[in-house]
Amino acid sequence: MSQKPQQSSGTTSKELRIIARPVATLDAVKKDPDKLRLLTIINHLQVVSERSLNSLIHMLINEKNIKFKYSFVLVDQIPSSKELSEDIRLLLYLGLIETEPVLRKLRLTSSGKEFLEQNKLDENSLNELLKAVDELKEKILSEERVAEFSARTTRSRKRFRR
Repeated sequence: MSQKPQQSSGTTSKELRIIARPVATLDAVKKDPDKLRLLTIINHLQVVSERSLNSLIHMLINEKNIKFKYSFVLVDQIPSSKELSEDIRLLLYLGLIETEPVLRKLRLTSSGKEFLEQNKLDENSLNELLKAVDELKEKILSEERVAEFSARTTRSRKRFRR
């Protein structure tokens, strides 16, 4: 319902465009099994970096045949998914997860834990998912330790140069 700008001598007017975007709601998260599984994984691991979460989901899809909607691209042998990053941002926006201040890892908020308690996966899916996550957990934790160590040494080198 935009109106054409009226042309008057010497003046110009601007047209206002309204673009509709889907609104992120808790109801949308309830209806999306991938987001519920994502919350379940973060809750089960307690804290996890976004990079490790990408690796874990990639391994769950490829090694454990667990279905997710995410598609991955390997960047220097590190899996990355735009859709997964968008879902993480959405969960952060809704306050279901937060970034831990010191280590910058993801964890569930109290609201996220309450939400997950009210919207659990069915028992079979939950058991299958948690079993697969436990089997891959050591790979992910070792990747996280290497990443933390390299980040610490990089930070200490930068401080030493000053």
